[in-house]
Amino acid sequence: MAEARVIPLHGPDGERSRPRPRAVPDPEPGSESGAPAAEWERRLADLLAFVRRRIEGDYQVDEFGFDPDLTDHVIMPPLRPLYEKWFRVETIGLHHVPAEGGALIVANHSGTLPLDSVMTAYAVRAEHPAHRHLRMLGADLVFRTPVLGALARKSGQTLACNPDAERLLRSGELVGVWPEGFKGIGKPFKDRYKLQRFGRGGFVSAALNTGVPIIPCSIVGAEEIYPKIGDLKALARLFGFPYFPITPLFPWLGPLGAIPLPSKWYIEFGEPITTDGYGEHAADDPMLVFNLTDQVRETIQQTLYRLLIQRRNVFLG
Repeated sequence: MAEARVIPLHGPDGERSRPRPRAVPDPEPGSESGAPAAEWERRLADLLAFVRRRIEGDYQVDEFGFDPDLTDHVIMPPLRPLYEKWFRVETIGLHHVPAEGGALIVANHSGTLPLDSVMTAYAVRAEHPAHRHLRMLGADLVFRTPVLGALARKSGQTLACNPDAERLLRSGELVGVWPEGFKGIGKPFKDRYKLQRFGRGGFVSAALNTGVPIIPCSIVGAEEIYPKIGDLKALARLFGFPYFPITPLFPWLGPLGAIPLPSKWYIEFGEPITTDGYGEHAADDPMLVFNLTDQVRETIQQTLYRLLIQRRNVFLG
């Protein structure tokens, strides 16, 4: 079996190497046009073409392990029904996300399991006019987990550290970060939509060092998918997890309790906060980093409050 080609982020002339774009397939045109047979033929042809490329090694993987062909044809498609039918995600302000060049999306984190990051990545890939991939920064626990770690790498994720983030941003990638970390997704349900601490502002330093804009992103709906009402700390320590959640359905209903509740979601991308006018060593100014971190956090928090006021029902929107 032929091996995939590893494509460096930068070519010999300093330009970023770009893999051939393959967008997420369009939503079921066959059902609207009255030609379901033609739609199935197209999907079968796409599947066979994908299998042929894997056998022949005709696909590309970058230095971080990102495999866009696998992502678009294997990882992304199963997310469509979850995004469109289960959570019925509505996006706002996608025009604030640039069509090209480096940018840093910073979002609130919640939901016990990090489905909010996955849905955000799907929204950018499927609904943005440029169909960009969101290169997400994840905790080391993600990459230590069998199977999940490998899938995370292949879908474009990398460790949440400044060197990796800055390399991606300098190469013109769209990067996503959830600075609340486990404090955000693991907080009790009574603290829903109250942002936790944004760490030490490492994401701001990465943006300042690379001069890319920061795009605040506010997600409403994820807090309700697994309402966390308790924590089995002994089991968490046993398995090496930051927490072991108790929800109204889990673990009481077994595997059925792991099904997320079908809350209605809104993802809003705010106006970019520019960072390219602060000078070469701006990231070394702790007060500037603190102020920008606080500005991003406050912007997200106020947007969450506004969206919550506009929302009439958790499940109906």
